[in-house]
Order: sequence, then structure tokens, then C-alpha cells
Amino acid sequence: MKKCRKNFKNEKVLTVAFTLLLIGIDVTVMAQDGSAGIGEATSKVTGYFDAGTKLMYAVGAIVGLIGAVKVFQKWNSGDQDTSKVAAAWFGSCIFLVVVATVLKSFFGV
Repeated sequence: MKKCRKNFKNEKVLTVAFTLLLIGIDVTVMAQDGSAGIGEATSKVTGYFDAGTKLMYAVGAIVGLIGAVKVFQKWNSGDQDTSKVAAAWFGSCIFLVVVATVLKSFFGV
């Protein structure tokens, strides 16, 4: 029994050592190729940036149209808070357009 138990301890030590060795190899491989990965990520992000900006403009237009319909309905029904609803809907629409424009000018794409 003692011999079997001793081998089990040796196997645990070898397993831990092998695991640490694999983690060390993985970390050094990832550390060596960091700049290439950052460059690839930058090119992918800038490739999708124009499509994302156009998508934000489209969402802003849809939000503006929905807001216009909601404000028109409130105005026709004679609600008192029409100006508050108009400010909320059109403010969100303007926010989307401004964010898209600022991001586009900030990143220089």
C-alpha cells in the first residue's frame, strides 16, 4: 500500500509540473505575437466602422420617425405633456446622430 501511495504523490507532482509548463509555454506564445494581434484587431474595427456609423444613423432616423408619430398622437389627443415627450424622443434621436458623428471624427475614419 505504501508503494502505491508514493507513486500517487509522484503522479500529482508530475501533473502539476506539466500543467505549469503548458501554461508557461502558452503565455510566452501569446506575449510574442501581441503587436500583430493588436494591428489585426485595429484593421478589423476600422473596417466595420463605416457600417456601424451608417447603422447608428439609420437607428436615429427610425427613432425620430417613431418619436414623431408618438408626439403627433399625443398632440392630437390634447395631452399636456406633449413637449416633454417630444424632447425625450427627439433628444434620443439627436444623441444617436451626434455620437456617431463624434466617434467618426474622433477616430478619423
